[in-house]
Amino acid sequence: MKIQALVLVSALQLVAARASDSHARRAQRLANRADADAAAATTSSSTPPAAATTSISTPPAAATTSFSTPAATYTTIPPLESITSGMPTRVEVQPTATYTAGATAFSGAPPLPTPFVFVQSEWPVWDHVPPVDSAEVAEWMKELDGINVPNITTTTDGTCAADPAAAADAANRGWWTCGGHTRDTDVTACPNKLDWGVSFDDGPSPYTQYLLDFLDEAKFKATFFVVGSRVVERPKVLVEEYMKGHEISVHTWSHRPLTSLTNEQIVAELGWTRKAIKAVLGVTPTTMRPPFGDIDDRVRAITLAMGMVPIMWSRTPSGGVFDTNDWRIPAGYVKGPESFETFKNILSNATTMDTGFIVLEHDLYEASVDIGVGYTLPYAIQFQPKLNLIPIGQCMKKPVTDLYLESNTNKTFPVGLSGTNSTAGKNSAASAKDVRFAFSSTLVAAVAAVFVGLI
Repeated sequence: MKIQALVLVSALQLVAARASDSHARRAQRLANRADADAAAATTSSSTPPAAATTSISTPPAAATTSFSTPAATYTTIPPLESITSGMPTRVEVQPTATYTAGATAFSGAPPLPTPFVFVQSEWPVWDHVPPVDSAEVAEWMKELDGINVPNITTTTDGTCAADPAAAADAANRGWWTCGGHTRDTDVTACPNKLDWGVSFDDGPSPYTQYLLDFLDEAKFKATFFVVGSRVVERPKVLVEEYMKGHEISVHTWSHRPLTSLTNEQIVAELGWTRKAIKAVLGVTPTTMRPPFGDIDDRVRAITLAMGMVPIMWSRTPSGGVFDTNDWRIPAGYVKGPESFETFKNILSNATTMDTGFIVLEHDLYEASVDIGVGYTLPYAIQFQPKLNLIPIGQCMKKPVTDLYLESNTNKTFPVGLSGTNSTAGKNSAASAKDVRFAFSSTLVAAVAAVFVGLI
């Protein structure tokens, strides 16, 4: 028994160490990304502009809520100026609800599987690009059969500064990172003015439960773009998100910029995340968000071929980017007050748009969760004119059944893609107008019209 106990303790210590190490590596990548973005801002004219300020009336002062934030139940929300990369961390809160195998999240949903048990030998290493020589990846690559994936070269690291030649050709590539180039198949905003498609990236994390408790008390739902490595690390939190009515979407296995990966690596990143979500929830999302918003026509073709519609975040016509910069807090580049000011500017910009909007926020780190539940979300709830805070699928007027392969009953899908923000490139294989899909894959056919009417 003593030996068994020692083995158990050692195993738990190993898991904790790995989780801590993965978060540390992620923080370093965020810092590197911020460095690259800063360099790009001074070296590349095609870099997306910072969130714009406007001359419209200033939004109301930082709001207080009429309900107590659930995070305060466990520990007081820090003062805004204390939300920094070096802030003390709080205890992890585990889900308290219990959901049995066979339970369903919505009408038409498949039943929950038996509780997920992680076995390392069955999964890629956390936070690393999965190997491409596995039987799983070989099977998923078949989903690209009959698909003319544009012959676009990989970028150096997904940033404009590191790849000036690619940045100069961003419009032809449909590269979002450099210039915000989109295609008809990208979801970038909610159709109705003042609808906010609420979303959070990169979890489930040790702090996601604080956010879920807040959303419960505030009585609104969100879309969670989950990382495969975090799904198998914290499956109970994912079940809590899903069963409470939040939408679940794919955000890759290791959170790498997809334009920097080969076709096989992109398939592996998406496929393993899709598989992890299915193993935990019994459903396969029909949507995804590329890490850092890093997508071009090659990545789009692969994503759509695998049955997932890309969801981005909004920009104003003048170039304002709806990125709260909450991810820059743990990276050490901004503090709470700066991130909060960015958010207030976003809501100011939103009132000038003819459509609704989608904002980039995160639930991976305590700092991003604290500023969300303590400041930005309460501010948004009391903002005037009143905003309608809803998940992205709902803001796109899609029934929840459309958001998962197993419950999707739509049967139509466009035969091809056409770029609307740029002209065809010199290389016809790399032209968005020449991307054609022979929808022979049953997976693609099933997901076909998730966003019919939009794409």
